[in-house]
Amino acid sequence: MRSRYLTLGSVQLIGALAIVQPHHAQAQPYMAAISGDGTPSSAAGANAGVAQIPDPAASEPQLLTPAQLFAYADAAAAQGDLDLAESAYRALSDHPDRKLRNEARFRLARLYADKMGRPRDAAVLLRHILDEEPDITAVRVELARIQAQLGNIQAARRELRAAGAGALPPRVERLIRFYASALSARQKEGGNLEIALAPTTNINRATDTDTLGTVIGDFTLAKDAQSKSGIGLSLRGQAWRKVALTGNAELLLRASASGNFYRDSRFEDIGIAFQAGPQWQLGGRPQPGMRGGRQGRLSLAPTLSHRWYGRSSYLLSYGLTGDWQRPLGTRSQLRMDAAALHEDNRQSRLRGGMRYTFGLGVDHALTPAMGGGLKFDAARMVARDPGYSNVTFGSGAYLFREIGRTTLAAAASWQHLEADERLFLFPEKRRDDRLSASLSGTFRALTFGTFAPLLRLRYERNFSTIELYDFRRFGADIGVVAAF
Repeated sequence: MRSRYLTLGSVQLIGALAIVQPHHAQAQPYMAAISGDGTPSSAAGANAGVAQIPDPAASEPQLLTPAQLFAYADAAAAQGDLDLAESAYRALSDHPDRKLRNEARFRLARLYADKMGRPRDAAVLLRHILDEEPDITAVRVELARIQAQLGNIQAARRELRAAGAGALPPRVERLIRFYASALSARQKEGGNLEIALAPTTNINRATDTDTLGTVIGDFTLAKDAQSKSGIGLSLRGQAWRKVALTGNAELLLRASASGNFYRDSRFEDIGIAFQAGPQWQLGGRPQPGMRGGRQGRLSLAPTLSHRWYGRSSYLLSYGLTGDWQRPLGTRSQLRMDAAALHEDNRQSRLRGGMRYTFGLGVDHALTPAMGGGLKFDAARMVARDPGYSNVTFGSGAYLFREIGRTTLAAAASWQHLEADERLFLFPEKRRDDRLSASLSGTFRALTFGTFAPLLRLRYERNFSTIELYDFRRFGADIGVVAAF
């Protein structure tokens, strides 16, 4: 290996924002794991990382220090020998020195994302770095960039908010604002999928009582109207695509589907939805280095959805939805959504009518490894029968925390429902208070491919003045999700 490789240009810590430094011997690597003179950052790294790579011009394999191997890999990547560069970075990615192996992972992630068309593999590598060193801002911003390439826009915004929670130089803060504002324009298509086994104590959200009180006396409920326990298969996924229009507008096409499948098909619950409408980047497209943190995004979309229960058509709805988002600095985001939907209940015409919803929420990064949010929502249902017309309102909160290679998340919500009038069969009108809570963990230490195991525990309790709607429910999801 000739020492001239050490004079090749590299990218500093801010390199995750794609700011390339000039070619000179003192340039620092992406994450500053190698010192300016090309020596490892620790004595342990200097002694433990000697590798062998055959040089075509040499008759014997040459022993290389980690610094030389980094230079060798950089040169191979620059000359287009991507397989050789990958092999060299991979040899260093298992180095016992944490900074050296994470430096190698970072460079390999950039190689995967920018030159080899493997952004999912890049995202997994960057997540491994953050599992060990959660406070490295550059890696979070790079992960946000790749999440956007994959279509995981919300995850990308979450990473940018986490990056903004650390102490940042003004220049980096401005660039994070630029990335946050320009994020929506980076990806044109994407999707996600979750698969899980879902045991629950009450698959049909039914009462556990065997009688129903009415104005003409108590009735005995049929077994099918009472709570049933079971184990099902839960599937959830979505796919979307953007089509450029003019100026700051684009057309967003989205399709989503969900299903809970059981051995007894009478309790299967399946839904699909389609949306298509314009999306605007408010305030124009920001330029790098400018304050772009106040740009917002507005979406409007006609929507159509269909739900089946027990393999029979249950609910068809269509209408208009709207969504508005606005960053509040680098650590917070304000969200507002609204919808007006016509609901056609296929099993009871009297339940059909118009539904109007409104929600307001805020997300905030407390630290690079911890964040949360609050949400307030309200809805108005105007049904053909006033007994089914109602007003609902409530609030919810969530909190997540990254601990090593595990992400823990907790959520809780409350919702109150009050009907306009009582149904003729019951002694009083319906009033509900629903409490729900969940605790989940994503275990990236057990990652296979681009997926990681997920365990989610759920609890739901609905208090109602009408016994038919009074229930409790414990459940779990044991499955896999995307690992980043």
